[in-house]
Amino acid sequence: MIEIGKYNTLKIKRTTRVGLFLETDEGEDVLLPNKYSPLRYETDDELKVFVYLDNEGRKIATNLVPKILLDEFAFLQVTSVSNVGAFVDWGLAKELLVPFREQKMRMEENRWYIVYMSIDKKTDRLYASNRLEKFLQNEVLSVRENEEVDLLVMHKTDIGYNVIVNNVHIGLVFENEIFRELNIGDKLKGYVKKIREDNKLDISLQAIGYEKSNDPNSELILKILLENDGELSITDKSSPEEIYSKFSMSKKAFKKAIGALYKQRKIEIQSEGINLV
Repeated sequence: MIEIGKYNTLKIKRTTRVGLFLETDEGEDVLLPNKYSPLRYETDDELKVFVYLDNEGRKIATNLVPKILLDEFAFLQVTSVSNVGAFVDWGLAKELLVPFREQKMRMEENRWYIVYMSIDKKTDRLYASNRLEKFLQNEVLSVRENEEVDLLVMHKTDIGYNVIVNNVHIGLVFENEIFRELNIGDKLKGYVKKIREDNKLDISLQAIGYEKSNDPNSELILKILLENDGELSITDKSSPEEIYSKFSMSKKAFKKAIGALYKQRKIEIQSEGINLV
C-alpha cells in the first residue's frame, strides 16, 4: 500500500509522456512527474520517493525532501495567510495548510512555528497543526531513565524549556542545567534524567552515570587532552561557561568525569590545570 505523507520504496513499471509510473508489489501505482524522474533508469528499478496529494486530490510522488513527515513535528515558517488558514513551507512546491481550527493562536506570515503533520482520514489530505499538546502524551511512556532520546525544543517556561521527546512525549530541561544556548525548534540529543510519579519527564542534555568506565565525558576529556599535548589549563574551579565552551558539558559533569579519571590514575589534577599521567 502506498502511504501518503511518508517515503515509499516503489518499482518503475512504465514510462509515459508525463513521467514514470511506480508500483507496489500489489500493483498499486503512482506518478513520478518528469521533473522528478532520474536521468537513467530501467524497468523494475526501485526508487525511494515521498508521496502526497496534488491539487486535484491525486497521489503524486516526488524526490524532493520534505521538512516534515506524517506524524512528526517540525519548526516551519509561515509563507502566507488566507481565508482558510496559514500555509507553511515544508520543502515541496505545494505548501502545507494549517487550518484556523488547528492554530493555537492566529499564525502570522513570516513567523516560525512548531507544527505536527497529520492526515484527514476522510480526504487523505495532509495538514499541519499548531495545537501540539493533543499529539503528545505521557500517560504511557516508551522511555526509561538514563535512556538517550531525540529532543525538539518546544518553548521556554519560567523554570526551563519544554521539549518534545522522541516525537511522542513532553519533557522539561531545567534552566540551571542548561550550559548552552537553546532556541525554539532546535533538534538535539538528550537523556531521561528522572521519571516522576505523574510520568513527567526530567531531561538532561548531558549523559547520566559519569563514573562508569566507559563514560563518554571521560573519553572526551582524554581525547581533548591528547590533542593538547596532555595538558589543559582548566580545572573544577573554572567557570561553567569556560568548561562548556571546551567540553560541551556542565561543570557538575566535568567534575565527576575528571574525578573518575583521577581515581583511575589517568590524569593528575594541578592547581593550574589537568595533565595526562
